[in-house]
Amino acid sequence: MTIAVVDYGMGNLRSVSQALEHVAGGGEVVVSADPAVVAAAERVVFPGQGAMPDCMRELDSRGLRPAVLAAARDKPFLGICIGLQMLFEHSDEGDLAGLGVFAGDVRRFPEAPMIGLDGRRLKVPHMGWNRVRQKPHVLWAGIADGARFYFVHSYCVHPADPSLVTGTAEYGIPFTCAVGRDNIFAVQFHPEKSAQDGLQLLKNFVAWQP
Repeated sequence: MTIAVVDYGMGNLRSVSQALEHVAGGGEVVVSADPAVVAAAERVVFPGQGAMPDCMRELDSRGLRPAVLAAARDKPFLGICIGLQMLFEHSDEGDLAGLGVFAGDVRRFPEAPMIGLDGRRLKVPHMGWNRVRQKPHVLWAGIADGARFYFVHSYCVHPADPSLVTGTAEYGIPFTCAVGRDNIFAVQFHPEKSAQDGLQLLKNFVAWQP
């Protein structure tokens, strides 16, 4: 089995690939910017960090858009952080179109002050550990509901179809932090930085047969 980690110059590639290698059970993990390698892989992981306009520009400049869209159609596909946001139709960050795999948009956390459960004002970007409330999906197997995952983001997704939502968190407001449909699962948090529960999610992805 080959797992391709899409390299479009913006992801936390080393950490993602190392975490996947740890759980791959002998499967080959390849970090690649070559569309042919992505197209040939049996599973695809689409990570991302940084600004959405930069990510979309790099994706297109490397000719990766067709291979990523094809993978999202027909093979196990995991999106991480920007790799979640880019699946939607539109982002307020840069006011630009995403890949349009899912209906919905990406919006910044509110400009108005947000207050945490402890009464303190919350800063944007949202950085740090947060509890994730699960909705049924096989990729949560072995992970307790309310387990904590590591986040770094200023924007969050708003799916048009509520049935896509497989995980929610709260940071001043409740927000969607995981979506899933058919062969796609995507998360706002970073499983590669989320200790044992993050590794368990990646292990579940490697074994997933959608």
